[in-house]
Amino acid sequence: MTLWFVFALMTVAAIFAVLWPLSRRGRTDSGGSEVVVYRDQLAEIDRDMASGIIGAAEADAARIEISRRLLAAADQTGREQPAQGSLNLRRTAAIVALVGLPVIASSFYLALGSPRLGDFPLAERSRVADANQPLANLVAQVEAHLEKNPTDGRGWTVLAPVLSRLGRYDDAVRAYRNAITYAGDSADRRADLGEALMGSAGGVVTADAKAEFERSVALNGDDAKANYFLGLAAEQDGRKADAAALWQKMLAKGPSDAPWRPLVQAALVRVGGSVPDVAPGVSAPALPDGAVAAAKDMSEADRGTMIKGMVDRLATRLKTNGDDVEGWLRLVRAYLVMGERDKAMSARADARQAVANDADRLRQLNEGLKNLGLDG
Repeated sequence: MTLWFVFALMTVAAIFAVLWPLSRRGRTDSGGSEVVVYRDQLAEIDRDMASGIIGAAEADAARIEISRRLLAAADQTGREQPAQGSLNLRRTAAIVALVGLPVIASSFYLALGSPRLGDFPLAERSRVADANQPLANLVAQVEAHLEKNPTDGRGWTVLAPVLSRLGRYDDAVRAYRNAITYAGDSADRRADLGEALMGSAGGVVTADAKAEFERSVALNGDDAKANYFLGLAAEQDGRKADAAALWQKMLAKGPSDAPWRPLVQAALVRVGGSVPDVAPGVSAPALPDGAVAAAKDMSEADRGTMIKGMVDRLATRLKTNGDDVEGWLRLVRAYLVMGERDKAMSARADARQAVANDADRLRQLNEGLKNLGLDG
């Protein structure tokens, strides 16, 4: 409030400085009264000469002197008249300075300025984002930006997957919906939204999540994530044959080097489906050779016990041989298939710690985790 009061005083002082010269009048006009006096003196000379008080020669000399003064007075009056005529102009300028300038300045400020913008100290203006600060701090900065710019579709697109990796699924759902609204609809965004809805429901493919996966498939029939989770929805509903058919179709149509093939193969084994022959160049399933065929003849409980035993043995082996990047990726993938996400996250942390001193293995591990959706 004090600052605005100071600004008001400065404005008044500036206006006063402009108006003061305009308010000063010129000299008092005395030219008009002198002309009248000199004319009366000429008439007086004529009367004196007629009465015989002065002679003709004296009268002529007096007329010449008075006429000279009369002409000088008349000339002075002519020069001062324009100054008097400019009074209206000065008044107009004063009104413009007093009223017009503040109005024009206020109009420009309200249109182009930010009257409601809060303080922005120099220390804050000079601060730049530090990529080394904790992820939570970076997320908070992005969220603060989006609070002020809620229609920034690119910002929501960047924020949404990070929130999912942090386990903030409800916030991720909101972010994905805003990304679709402000950045455009797409099969990938619909599939990601469905996955976030699953996260909110503890891994269950709810009706809302299933609807998003179906919208994704409608936009792109070959979207791998949406098709996989639609198969998972069928499995959770007890329709294992439908799940197997959908996953077999994915394996038959998908690229031979698709990173999701092992995950789908393991899921297919889980529901008792027939895994197609592995094409050249395709990564082997998470199960060892022969285990796939054996698993098909087991009951559901025996099959689960067998798979859990193999996963436990793999985890034990990796504790003594942590350099096996492919083994770590199989372990993480197996935990995800089994629905044990906490163990998958723990295995990811153990894997990174095991290969932290080997840049090539760490890069290979991070690429594999990214393909599994765990690159955060």
